[in-house]
Amino acid sequence: MSNGWTPERRAKQAQAIQRWKPWERSTGPVSEEGKAISSRNAFKGGHMQRFREMARELNKLLRMQRNSLEG
Repeated sequence: MSNGWTPERRAKQAQAIQRWKPWERSTGPVSEEGKAISSRNAFKGGHMQRFREMARELNKLLRMQRNSLEG
């Protein structure tokens, strides 16, 4: 395998995880600040839409300026 995990290593790790059961100790965020931070985990940005709007406005202004200079 390209990631270095052989089927044997994967099986051994799976058995270890079943013994450890980390999900039983997982509590997630406790403080309000931690909850607020984790609530934004899925946020992907949204910056491209704002960039497109700004580019459209800039193009509009440049067209207006070009038209006023041309006459």
